[in-house]
Amino acid sequence: FLPPCQQHMAGRAHSGPIPSLIRRRNERSHLCSHEISEQAGNAARQHRLEFLENVEVANNTNFSVPRFQVQYVIRPQTEDLHDYRGYAGKISSGVYRKGDAVTVLPSGVESSIEAIEIAGQHVEEAFAPQNVILHLADDVDISRGDVIARTDTMPQVSQELEVLLCWMDSKPLAVGSKYLLQHNSRLVRAVVRDVHYKLDVNTVEKLDASEGICLNDICSVSLKTASPLAFDSYKSLRSNGGVILIDETSYLTAGVCMIQ
Repeated sequence: FLPPCQQHMAGRAHSGPIPSLIRRRNERSHLCSHEISEQAGNAARQHRLEFLENVEVANNTNFSVPRFQVQYVIRPQTEDLHDYRGYAGKISSGVYRKGDAVTVLPSGVESSIEAIEIAGQHVEEAFAPQNVILHLADDVDISRGDVIARTDTMPQVSQELEVLLCWMDSKPLAVGSKYLLQHNSRLVRAVVRDVHYKLDVNTVEKLDASEGICLNDICSVSLKTASPLAFDSYKSLRSNGGVILIDETSYLTAGVCMIQ
């Protein structure tokens, strides 16, 4: 409890010009701090924009190993185009030139490139990742998913695959299970032949897989396909070295694989 005189002095301490000056100074300080923060934020945003506009993006396209997988066989069979036979698809890697000696896989039939079309125009060469139509010098039986590879740089062709698998299904992976295997535009049936080990993602240690492979586990697996695939290892050519396993019933992606 304060005496009346001290109460009067205390009341005067909270009114008058001095508190008003303090309030105005605080307001100016707050506005100044806000302006500085806004200017710093604008400068940081401008710096990020300049970085994004000028940063060099690494190109991971392989131009030395040509790979082309057929997505569609074009046979118009009209009066004007009764002899037209084109193989449409995307060049996943490398460069193709008119006259190149090529091999169709998995059949192994050899031919050469007679013409290359891009958007209706004939060109002398095409490269990844362009969408093209290839014409071969010979009439070859080619289907969707077949690979047209340059003869001097051939991929592996086999029904046996060793893969590093990331399991994405809620149902555990079991030896003997059958799945659809998608390799770019080629779809075949496959069976799990063996599970070699499970990989610890923190220590990269190989663990015993006898307890089973569950959701998000990474493991080494042997697969066998119903028909041969033309593939490369994921390490040497990523665009031709990855496959996915699809559940035959639900058509959900059960696992993603890197071919070893």
